[in-house]
Amino acid sequence: MIVGRWELIPHGADVGVRGTGNSKAQAFEQAALALTAVITDLASVSAKESVEIACEAADDELLLVNWLNAVIYEMAIRRMLFARFEVCIEGTTLTARAWGEAIDIAKHQPAVEVKGATLTNLAVRRDDNGNWLAQCVVDV
Repeated sequence: MIVGRWELIPHGADVGVRGTGNSKAQAFEQAALALTAVITDLASVSAKESVEIACEAADDELLLVNWLNAVIYEMAIRRMLFARFEVCIEGTTLTARAWGEAIDIAKHQPAVEVKGATLTNLAVRRDDNGNWLAQCVVDV
């Protein structure tokens, strides 16, 4: 049994994010954590305040892109970083709660600004062991 995990994937001038988990929702949560890790050291972000996020799309792959772009949007308008996510996926609709805190330049030392999730290297699928993978490249 796999425990959810995230990783960053080198990709030219941009960065790939990948989440894996026992469920599609967990893989999406881990991909969002990888997104935060592109910006800052995830360990520096506290889960103090919660935000609700929702999106939908025609298929799983586009749902991942819409999800990550919704997280990017919420980080930008609220000037926050997120350290924890709970995702629920029902059909083509995703509802989630994200926990984080206001950006503190001295504490978080953001490395880059993520502009958006792209269709490059986009995949949402089960692996040979039945675990879920959710990945794409984000534009930085």
